[in-house]
Amino acid sequence: MHHLLWPACALALMTAACDNGGTVRITTTSSGKDVAGVLKVVDALQCPQTQGVLTRKGSARADGATCVYSGPRGSEVTLHLVSLNGGSVHDALKGFENRLSADLPEALAEARASEDRAHAEAARAEADAARAEADAERAGAEAERAAAKAEAAADAAADTAHVSAPGVRIDAQGDKASVRLPGMHIDADGDRANIRIGGITIRADDKNSQVNVRTDSGSSSDADAVTIDASDGGARIRTSSPGEAVRATFMMTADQSSSTGWRVVGYEARGPAGGPIVVATVRGKDRNENRVFEAAKALVTLNVGD
Repeated sequence: MHHLLWPACALALMTAACDNGGTVRITTTSSGKDVAGVLKVVDALQCPQTQGVLTRKGSARADGATCVYSGPRGSEVTLHLVSLNGGSVHDALKGFENRLSADLPEALAEARASEDRAHAEAARAEADAARAEADAERAGAEAERAAAKAEAAADAAADTAHVSAPGVRIDAQGDKASVRLPGMHIDADGDRANIRIGGITIRADDKNSQVNVRTDSGSSSDADAVTIDASDGGARIRTSSPGEAVRATFMMTADQSSSTGWRVVGYEARGPAGGPIVVATVRGKDRNENRVFEAAKALVTLNVGD
């Protein structure tokens, strides 16, 4: 039944992907042995002639603050040494993000529209979730006593299903479904679905072809924060690590080459909280620029550590 699709997909997240015309795959790996080291304070960049697939263009700047590299298929990487001068890391990185995003103007316009829709959907989802919780509380013991009757009614009416058991409650009618399991909340309405599993929130809108993923780093002091906004036109990904030091990444991709010729942009940034920080900006003409990003990250690591 269509109204049970999202509950089934959410449960399938435990073991497999749920294919509903497209695929969103999220993988996280952590180990107690992977302890980030102390990042170095540097006053000039180390700019080797080559790093992975990158080759330095010309000589490093005399002030040691910038060097430029070229990569395969016309990709470019620029290494920056950024002094904060009392300013905030957030403002410094936001400036890099704004300049890089401007190189994908079409994808940026769509991302902004998608962001506006996501904010509106988030507000709507919060209101729906509050109503659903209130309804669940009011149902309470009565729902458990009526469980058998509800199951029988579900069998009799193909577009309605109600299941209630200790710690579990599923209500579905037509294109609407609400699922409450330990550590998992799902609310679906037609083309839209809001899923919360632990510290991960997923909002999907088939009609507008967008998916928004958020992790709640506040639930764990040693967890990375991840934000993913994806639509038909492209995707934006941001990550940041906990702790005093700066460890952040940004990537934006376009489904088609932009008017500027670029198709993927991003940065890798690291450094002590008070600066200076080292930022490697990446611009590529192919969406699959993994080797370029890996080489850019290696340049940052060479300068300030891991």
